Amino acid sequence: MHQFLTIAIKAARRAGSIINRASLELEKVQVARKGPHDFVTDIDRASENAIIETIREAYPDHAILGEETGFTKGTRAEPEYQWIIDPLDGTKNFIHGLPDYAISIAVVHQGKVMHGLVYDPNRNEIFTASRGVGAFLNDRRIRVSTRTRIEESLIAGRFPLGAPEKEGYRFHNLVEQSNGYRRLGSTVLELAYVASGRLDGFCGANLQAWDVAAGSLLVLEAGGLIGDFDGEQGWMRSGNVLAGAPKLFPHLVNAIAK
Repeated sequence: MHQFLTIAIKAARRAGSIINRASLELEKVQVARKGPHDFVTDIDRASENAIIETIREAYPDHAILGEETGFTKGTRAEPEYQWIIDPLDGTKNFIHGLPDYAISIAVVHQGKVMHGLVYDPNRNEIFTASRGVGAFLNDRRIRVSTRTRIEESLIAGRFPLGAPEKEGYRFHNLVEQSNGYRRLGSTVLELAYVASGRLDGFCGANLQAWDVAAGSLLVLEAGGLIGDFDGEQGWMRSGNVLAGAPKLFPHLVNAIAK
């Protein structure tokens, strides 16, 4: 295992301990509103701080992009590596005691995600990937599913709230064609589940880098494809993401296009 992943695992477990302890006393968790449907807790911030401290101890010169703290350069004027962190993806689930949330950490080099980790502290599941090495769940190799038809597939997604009817219909079309639709409330978990074959496909709109950086590499290294709604590689810039097995992916694109 690459040393970057070793540090990522150390950081994730440290943050996971904070989250697990807090989950036993949810009435003490401090909740603030970031937007109409967006919340943050003191546990999100504590988790991110623990991750950043662990990374800084090992790599003080690296840049870090965190959902709660934003971008920091590190000690180098032009950092070679950047870490992208989502300290608690699924905050609303966490607040309600619903155990579907996870920590996401990715390492980017020259614009490419080289290492990714998604850690589910409830199930003690660590999904990891390194470019060219493969994707793993707790050291066991994982692969995307072998399903080829949307009608047989379980699809997850995050669709924009309040989308105009014309824009929203493209998502309804995909849902109606599928064998089933799931919204876990944690994008990073949904992408990890696509990588491990628990879900067959994913469709998400208006996502941020911390939502997709680690999960995108998991999917690719598990043999899947990831792209934007046109099937192209503008997904990190646009935040519109489709992911799935190679033979299923073109059908996801077609369903969205229709």
